[in-house]
Amino acid sequence: MILFADSGSTKTKWGLVGSDATVSYCTTGGMNPFYLGLEDMLHLLEVEFLLPRAGIAEIWFYGAGCTQLENKRLVTGALSLFFNKPKIHVNTDLLLAAQSLCDNRPGIACILGTGSNSCYYDGNKIINNVPPLGYVLGDEGSASVLGRRLISDILKKQMSKEICKLFFNSYRISADDILDSVYRKPFPNRYLAQFAKFISKNLSYPEMQTLARACLSDFFKRNVLQYRRVYLEPVHFTGSVAFHFRELISEITGEFGIRLGKINNEPLNNLIERKINNGELKEKILELSTLKK
Repeated sequence: MILFADSGSTKTKWGLVGSDATVSYCTTGGMNPFYLGLEDMLHLLEVEFLLPRAGIAEIWFYGAGCTQLENKRLVTGALSLFFNKPKIHVNTDLLLAAQSLCDNRPGIACILGTGSNSCYYDGNKIINNVPPLGYVLGDEGSASVLGRRLISDILKKQMSKEICKLFFNSYRISADDILDSVYRKPFPNRYLAQFAKFISKNLSYPEMQTLARACLSDFFKRNVLQYRRVYLEPVHFTGSVAFHFRELISEITGEFGIRLGKINNEPLNNLIERKINNGELKEKILELSTLKK
């Protein structure tokens, strides 16, 4: 069996391909090595991974934070221990997005989820990447930054009384609760990211439309427009923010004179399906079965 994973800061989606090319999926918490250590990852897998482990011969893990060699080794170590030393490949989640969205053609692939990222993909490999820098210094257009901007505007009374009342009625939290979660508790990026849903559900309010448009436009200005071929190739998007704000993203790409490509929220499913349809996985499974014998 071959196991695939698409891991962000909030969640990891796992796809297990059996010997008959059937696929089973499950979801665990995110395994970003910037935020989790080896023991944290092992504990997460022990508690949340629900698919069979026996018989997994190869793992393809695509994860946020998996660009640096040290982080790749950390993830590899956790996977090796938990899955009893299969063959392991660890790559950035950006490569998965590019492979899934671009279909072996040149293009710009963007992730807008808890964090944000982008790259220019030549149809075979990533050629250029504007550094995302995380939710403190970057991650423009991400759920974390959208949530951070919303919370800041509400607590500083930059939003209307109607919006502020709607927010606190929706979440039943106080300003002290928010500050405690942001400055004292783990994973403040995940905490802030949850409030992006409030924005997407209330885009009929001009204030929410203005906030979302400003954050998403920043992503284009500070990331997408830096790619030399931005006006020549399609720009594709994946991630929860990309999916829920897809109409606004479509408008903004048009305003910048950019050609919008795909907006897809299931890059792992797409990649696995393509590999099954072109026979690549059947050949790999047969190869692994032969090696085991």
